Amino acid sequence: MEDRVRLTEAQQKSRRRRSIAIALVLVALVVMFYVVTLVKLGPGVMERPL
Repeated sequence: MEDRVRLTEAQQKSRRRRSIAIALVLVALVVMFYVVTLVKLGPGVMERPL
């Protein structure tokens, strides 16, 4: 009844490493976009009236 594919231990490790690599790339992109946005807005963005 089980039609699922069983991954070998090597395949599971490879999938985990790939997932971690993708997560790190996504985090790096988010940080890069945040820094670029702050640089483009300039230092005056924090000195605005509330």
